[in-house]
Amino acid sequence: MTDKKKIRLGFAPTRRVLHTPKAFNKEEAFRVKNEIEAYLRRYPDLEMVNLNTINPEGLLYDVADVDKVCELFQREKVDALFFPHCNFGSEEAVAKTARALGKPVLIWGPRDDAPDENGDRLRDTQCGMFATTKVLQQFGVKYTYISNCAIEEESFHRGFETFLGAVSVVKALHHLRIGQIGTRPEIFWSVKVNERELMEKFGIEIVPVTMTDLSRMLTENRQQEAPAIEAERDFLRRRFPDGPYEEKDWENLANLKLTIGKWCEKNGLLAVAAQCWRPMDTVAQVAPCFVFSELTGEGIPVICESDIHGAVSSVMAAAASRWKSATFLADLTIRHPTNDNGELLWHCGVFPHSLAAASDVNVGLHFNRKNPAVGQWELKKGDITMVRFDGINGQYSCLFGHGHGIEGPKTFGTYLWAEFENWPLWERRLMEGPYIHHCAGVYGKAAPVLWEACKYIPGLQADPVKPDENEIREFLL
Repeated sequence: MTDKKKIRLGFAPTRRVLHTPKAFNKEEAFRVKNEIEAYLRRYPDLEMVNLNTINPEGLLYDVADVDKVCELFQREKVDALFFPHCNFGSEEAVAKTARALGKPVLIWGPRDDAPDENGDRLRDTQCGMFATTKVLQQFGVKYTYISNCAIEEESFHRGFETFLGAVSVVKALHHLRIGQIGTRPEIFWSVKVNERELMEKFGIEIVPVTMTDLSRMLTENRQQEAPAIEAERDFLRRRFPDGPYEEKDWENLANLKLTIGKWCEKNGLLAVAAQCWRPMDTVAQVAPCFVFSELTGEGIPVICESDIHGAVSSVMAAAASRWKSATFLADLTIRHPTNDNGELLWHCGVFPHSLAAASDVNVGLHFNRKNPAVGQWELKKGDITMVRFDGINGQYSCLFGHGHGIEGPKTFGTYLWAEFENWPLWERRLMEGPYIHHCAGVYGKAAPVLWEACKYIPGLQADPVKPDENEIREFLL
C-alpha cells in the first residue's frame, strides 16, 4: 500500500544558455530552480529525483546531458517527469528526455517579473514554454500544462494536485494484476470481458483461481492461521455486536477475509472480481458480501459478480483519490421517486463500513439467500465521483463525472441516493455507450484527474459526463 501511494517525480528544471549580461543568466535560473524544489518538498507522498548529480546547477540545459538524465531517471524508477522552465528553457533537451522515458510529463514555469528600468527581461519563461510544447507535439509526447502563474497561486496547486492524481492512476494501471475467483454468473453476459485484449492493450493481468482452489485455500488457512482467525472473529464481533450469527459464522467470515487478503498480498493484486453467488456461499459457508466490504474498506476492492471491468474502474477511482478514500461498486438501480436528477446507488451489502453514515449501521442476513453476512447501512453524504471503465469491439473508454449524496427512501443492503447534474444525460450516455449498470464510486471530485490520466493511457478514451470536457478545461485554468 505504501509503495503505490508514493509518487517518484523526475525533477528536471530547464534553462536556455544565452551569453548576455542579464537575459537568461544561469544565476537567476539556479535561484528559481531552488525555490521551486523547496516548495515541492512540502507535498506529502512525493519523492523527487533531481539533477544535482548531472551537473553543478541541477538544471537541464545541454542536449549532451540527455542520455545521463534518462539513465538516472530510469535507474531511480521515476513515475513522472516535471520540467519547470526556470527561464526560456531548452526545448530540444526537454523533448528528447520526455520521448525517451515515456512517462507522464508536466510543463510549467513561474510567471515572469516585469522588465527592469532598462527594459531588460531575465527569463521569458512563457515564451519558452510555447516552444517546448510545440516540440513535444512534434515528438508525439503527451503532456500536462499548468497555466503560467506564481507557484504560490491556487492555479498551480490545483494543477499540480491534478497531475499527481493522474500519475497515480497511470501508475496503478501499469502492470495491474486483478484476481478472479470463480467464473462469472451464467446469466450475467454483461460482465463478459476479453482477457487477452486487456493484457495486450493495457498490460492488465488476470490471476484466476477456481472455487475448488478457494476451498483448498480456506482449509489450509484454517489449519495454519487459527490464532489469527480467532482474533479477526473477535474483532468483527466487537464491532458488530448485534449481528444475528453463531460463532461458526463469525469464524467463517474471518477465515474468508484473511484467506483472500493473504492471496492478494502473495500475488500482488490490487483488486479482485469474484463469483459471489451460490458457489461462493457453498464453499465459504457464508454469503461473502460483508467480507468483500471489509476488504474493500481496507484498500483491496473486491467486486461481486465477476465484474473485471468493475475492478479496473475501482482501482482507477481509488488511485484518482490518491488512495485517500475507499471505493464502492454500485448498481445504478432506480431513479429517485421525487428528484429527477437523483439515482439509487445500491448493492446487497458490499459498500465499506468506513464510508457509512454514523447511524443505523448493522450486519444482517442476505436479502434472498437468508444467510450471513451483508452490510446494512446508508453511505455518508458528500461529493462523489462515479467511474466506469468498459469496452466493446476492441474500443475502450472511461465514463466519469461528479454527484453528491442526498436524502432518499430507506432500502435494504448498502446504498446511497445521489444527485447528478442532468441525470437523463448520464442515463443516455450509459445506455448508448459500452457500459453496464455497475459503477465505481469514490468520495471527492476526481473528474479532472481522470480526464488528465486518460491522456496517458493508450487505447483508452476519456468520456466525461458532468463536468464535461470544456468545464474540466475551465477548472484547470
